[in-house]
Amino acid sequence: MPSVPVLDVDALLSDPATRIIVCCGSGGVGKTTTAAALGLRAAEMGRRVCVLTIDPARRLAQAMGLSELDNTPRPVVGVDGDGSLSAMMLDMKRTFDEVVESHSDADRAQAILDNPFYQALSSSFAGTQEYMAMEKLGQLRTEADREGTWDLIVVDTPPSRSALDFLDAPDRLGTFLDGRFIKILTAPARGAGRGLGKLLGAGLGLFSGVLTKILGAQLLTDLAAFVGAVDTMFGGFRERAEATYALLKDPGTSFIVVAAPERDSLREASYFVDRLEQDGMPLAGLVLNRVQEIRAPELSVEEATAGVQRLQTEDPRVAALLRLHADRLRNGERQARLARRFTAAHPGVPVTEVYALAEDVHDLEGLREVGTLLASSSSTD
Repeated sequence: MPSVPVLDVDALLSDPATRIIVCCGSGGVGKTTTAAALGLRAAEMGRRVCVLTIDPARRLAQAMGLSELDNTPRPVVGVDGDGSLSAMMLDMKRTFDEVVESHSDADRAQAILDNPFYQALSSSFAGTQEYMAMEKLGQLRTEADREGTWDLIVVDTPPSRSALDFLDAPDRLGTFLDGRFIKILTAPARGAGRGLGKLLGAGLGLFSGVLTKILGAQLLTDLAAFVGAVDTMFGGFRERAEATYALLKDPGTSFIVVAAPERDSLREASYFVDRLEQDGMPLAGLVLNRVQEIRAPELSVEEATAGVQRLQTEDPRVAALLRLHADRLRNGERQARLARRFTAAHPGVPVTEVYALAEDVHDLEGLREVGTLLASSSSTD
């Protein structure tokens, strides 16, 4: 079997051409911790880093010594070296509000923000979180380019396959805003004063009568008011989405897939890798997290098991240690088989392994340890 290419984390982090790193993967694999550890290691290598998480868990704030994370980047205290680290958590609704406020005059912006349909759309419409994550990423990158605030942005995406919904979200939201229903609602305003506008207005009256019975008069009124208020913004949504999508495909962006050495997690990782390659996204490699460390591989499972049988009465403590060693060997061998299966299916994907830690990461020192493990594969290969 050919050798597996190694993901050189330090080379990726230290390269000034690397401007954005997107960490994606299924839930429960340590993706948030990985993103934070990458951000801290890059900062301590001299980079000016901002970590953006859209995972609802609060572990990132706790590990970085922050009382809370919100929609504003907050500096992290305790970073060694000349770099800097800031962290933030996406506030989906606040980001949507910022888009409205920046592309409307004050009166129209307030009308949109107060509209009940907008409030529902900005809080719960399918794909809004992923779209706004890309909106916020675009804002951060624009700010970085304009003010020199950061030279690296690390993005921690939502768990499970929805982590790649941000690739579809711009088109999904754009399709909704450009859809036939929206066009029917906006047609009278666009055609006002013309014969076509009068005809469409009459048609809309009949159509609205049917919708009122189905949706209710208030909802239809709110929707029509919302559409009228944001009509001039529709094109801007799609344009910004396309610009951010192009940013994700830029050579300065790198995707890192995070997975645990378990069957379901690696199956999800395969999906991520295939989808990223299909969309032409720049894939840096795979982080195989929480790998079983074997400290005495020369002592085989058979030898350890024989020792357990021989010593379980004479020295039960040694027998217990041998039993634990045998269990870890079996687990390590199982994980190695699963990893080989993944690399056989994706032979060109660089991989780095991170050993499972004895306890959860809860501070900067723990993040440093994870960062060291992330870079250890390339240094020992």
